[in-house]
Amino acid sequence: MGRRILNEALRAIVNADRRGKATVELKPISTVMSSFLKIMKDRGYIKGFQVYDPHRVGRITVELQGRVNDCRALTYRQDITAREIERYRLRMLPTHQWGYVVITTPDGVLDHEEAIKRGVGGQVLGYFH
Repeated sequence: MGRRILNEALRAIVNADRRGKATVELKPISTVMSSFLKIMKDRGYIKGFQVYDPHRVGRITVELQGRVNDCRALTYRQDITAREIERYRLRMLPTHQWGYVVITTPDGVLDHEEAIKRGVGGQVLGYFH
């Protein structure tokens, strides 16, 4: 999966959210993008999303809530161990109260809280707050 594709999709979500749109359509799609959106949904940053035709080019329609302040994917590879996650979170997120760092691990795509709980590291995909 290209990280540029993920970054463009996340920027489209932020831009639509700032303009007050109710939904945004994302193309092209990937399974990592679906996992990232599932974490955003579980944490209450988006209402939901629907994947259309995932086996071909496909598209995802995302229902927005108005809670996304910023959302980015890292375009470079950033490996991180389980011990370094908290330090990385403090450096990347603006406050201690909200926001999540999304990490791809051997256990799947997880946010930083779940990765710390499981004691796994991996590659940083991006963050949202």
